[in-house]
Amino acid sequence: MNPVPPTDHTDHTGPVGPGAPIVAVTGAGGAVGGRVARRLARAGVPVRLLGRDPSRLPELPGAVAAPPAPYGDGEAMRRALAGAHTLFLVSAHESADRVREHTTAVDAAVAAGVERIVYVSFLGAAPEATFTFARDHWHTEAHIRVAEVRYTFLRDSLYLAAIPAMTGADGVLRGPGGDGRVAAVAHDDIADAATAVLLADTEPDGTRHDGVTYDLTGPEAFTLAEAAEELGRAAGRTITYVPETREEAYASRAHYGAQDWEVAGWVTSYEAIATGEMSTVSDAVPNLTGHPATNLATYLRDHPDSYRHLLTTD
Repeated sequence: MNPVPPTDHTDHTGPVGPGAPIVAVTGAGGAVGGRVARRLARAGVPVRLLGRDPSRLPELPGAVAAPPAPYGDGEAMRRALAGAHTLFLVSAHESADRVREHTTAVDAAVAAGVERIVYVSFLGAAPEATFTFARDHWHTEAHIRVAEVRYTFLRDSLYLAAIPAMTGADGVLRGPGGDGRVAAVAHDDIADAATAVLLADTEPDGTRHDGVTYDLTGPEAFTLAEAAEELGRAAGRTITYVPETREEAYASRAHYGAQDWEVAGWVTSYEAIATGEMSTVSDAVPNLTGHPATNLATYLRDHPDSYRHLLTTD
């Protein structure tokens, strides 16, 4: 992984100056894209908002909502990105055809004259990654690398929000994660890091993030058993981690009626923890943002709604 270059940690809360280049933010109605769009707007950056559901796009000063443009519709994406300098590309919702959707969006961006892409990838992205969705990210990265565009990859770890979400109301966290560790990361930390990278074009050394891949992780790697203990302390009840075999994991998720590729993604996300592929702890968040990365205990303290479904008595 490329080292994190020095950052001055300027508090980008004021205008960046007139004539600033447009940043197109995809997923602007979602957890990552919405946070990034708000931060850019506060910094005075002109933002182009893209999202699957226009009704969910935030109303922000200096921001303009683009017409709906699915990633897989190249012509619609070209129209939506016309005039934008930078594309903040949040990965599409998981699907069997996600790589094609991503590559179509990238090609449309290049055709529209976009000069820079900051892509939200996933930790350990590789063609043979255990986590099947991480393979999609590697193929997307490979396509961007050969495109005529400047780029930066932000490889996020598992979201901290996923830890309580993966835990059932029965107080059991089930999955084939073994004794592996995961350095889960907060959405706000991702957004802060992404904003620092995106705002670099407004600074004298604006190309310092070009061609760089950042692993965005939390400050510590914990086992799922340790996560269950932390959840229990927050919720005031016993939370248990039950390690499953692969067969048990598929069986316990069969009732959702999801397609095979989707269930495989769910199961292999745990298996990637078991193999150690999620144990990386990076200093990219503090180095890019100037503040420590959020740990699980702090996240749970600040987001009690994330585990509200667990607030029942034994």
